[in-house]
Amino acid sequence: MRVGVGVPNGVPGLRPDDLLAWIRGAEEGPFASIAAVDRLRYDSYEPLAVMAAAAATTSRVRLAITILIGPLRNTALLAKSVAAIDAMSGGRLVLGLGVGARADDYETAGVDYGTRGRRLTRQLLDLRAHWESGRLGSHGPRPRGPELLIGGLSEQAFSRMARYADGYVHGGGPPRAFARMADNARAAWRDAGRPGVPALWGQGYFALGKEAADAGARYLRDYYAFTGPFAEKIAEGLLTTPHAVVQYVRGYEDAGCDELVLLPAVTDPTQVARLSDVVGSM
Repeated sequence: MRVGVGVPNGVPGLRPDDLLAWIRGAEEGPFASIAAVDRLRYDSYEPLAVMAAAAATTSRVRLAITILIGPLRNTALLAKSVAAIDAMSGGRLVLGLGVGARADDYETAGVDYGTRGRRLTRQLLDLRAHWESGRLGSHGPRPRGPELLIGGLSEQAFSRMARYADGYVHGGGPPRAFARMADNARAAWRDAGRPGVPALWGQGYFALGKEAADAGARYLRDYYAFTGPFAEKIAEGLLTTPHAVVQYVRGYEDAGCDELVLLPAVTDPTQVARLSDVVGSM
């Protein structure tokens, strides 16, 4: 199993120089990928902009967005931006797409929340059509566009993944939760008559050390406040020690994960070096 690391583009208060330090640390560390998340109505950095910066300052790691809320964006503009980043990175971009779960993001974008599922399904068809047709210009090394992942827990999400994408990205939680969703993804893939197996990605949050752990838990309670009491459960799952990281990584590997992304819950760039030491010693 490969291990990637996120950048804290979704954590409030991130400074531009710290973001670049995270990107450099990911490139220099034992990680297979660097990942960004997506929110609109929040103190966060736009993930396509983050990936463009990463494309310009790295040469090795894959660049993953896990996930981008596709229906918030115009499809043609998204297709052109994604193709450009994929070209600048030499074909290293992995694009995760989903509908998102926060109505306020849709309100801010002026997009109907109730039709988000249908919009994403149409978008998946149109993205491939734009890339394959060359109507927006030919940018990169992959005529069909980058590798696509789909996130979500619904039956419709797994159907979209099996019909239009290359794999599935799970939103986080213990390895046993990932294993159940991975089984659903494989079943949908088989039902769709796809050859081979889907790529399976997982995620988890980390903040190493007591001070970072306290700050990270506060962030997760705020970021997931829309889930009500479940936000506390998410905060309790924060990986705060090297032992917890090792056990989490091994659990996901045993559950059949292909790539596990560890997302930071704090902005301190020294965290990427601490995580590098843990992952590199495994």
